[in-house]
Order: sequence, then C-alpha cells, then structure tokens
Amino acid sequence: MPKLERILETVLYVKDLERAAAFYEEFMELPVLFSDQRMRAFDVGGNGTLLLFVTGQSLRPVETPMGTIPPHDGEGPAHIAFSIAKAELKAWEKHLDKGGIAVESRMEWPRGGISIYFRDPDGHLLELATPGLWKGY
Repeated sequence: MPKLERILETVLYVKDLERAAAFYEEFMELPVLFSDQRMRAFDVGGNGTLLLFVTGQSLRPVETPMGTIPPHDGEGPAHIAFSIAKAELKAWEKHLDKGGIAVESRMEWPRGGISIYFRDPDGHLLELATPGLWKGY
C-alpha cells in the first residue's frame, strides 16, 4: 500500500466568501496564499492549507491551464481542528474572548491534550487542540 504523508488541504464551504475570508485572515491571522472571486486559500502554519469555497459555486468543472478541477461542494456545519502548542492555549482563550467569540466547549483528553471549540461566521465548528489529543500528537 502506498503511504499517505498528511492532509494537505481542508475545505470549508461558506455562504459569504468575503465575510469568511476576513475571519480567517484577520481574526485567525492566516496568511492568504491565493484569492479570487471563487475561493480563498490560507497557509496554516506552513504545514497545510485551508480552502474556502462559496457553497454551490464549485458544482461545475473548472478548466485551468494546468488541467481540470472536478466539481465538489458541501453544506452544513463542518468540523476542523488546528493544532496549537500547549503554551499558546491561554493566549488563544484571551484572543477568542477579546474577539467576542464564545468557547462552546472544552475537553481535557486522557493523553493530556486539551481542546477548545468555537464557531466561525458560517457555523463551522473549529477546534484548537494541544498535543496529547491523539496517539502521535
């Protein structure tokens, strides 16, 4: 079996691209890698890419000079987790509080990791997780 190395891209489908992009760029402070009227791509710690697409706007193939991107879409609240250092947890909690974003839940995992959960403007469940959540993390 060929080996997988990591998840390269995570996609969230959003109702309002500008509103969602502002949240991830300004509040989450993710650098923009690519931007057009159809999508935004953000760097996540140099280890992954978060893509935002407008719900319903990627249902047709997209022809590019490099090839064709097949149709895709999704709707409803999704869940993604961002890894953070344990030493950053309190700073994130303060940042969320200062931004008026409620922490919906907090978990303390058996391996020692801590997760906090909150929502983005589209209702997607975001998680900030410290090491100790999963075996190998």
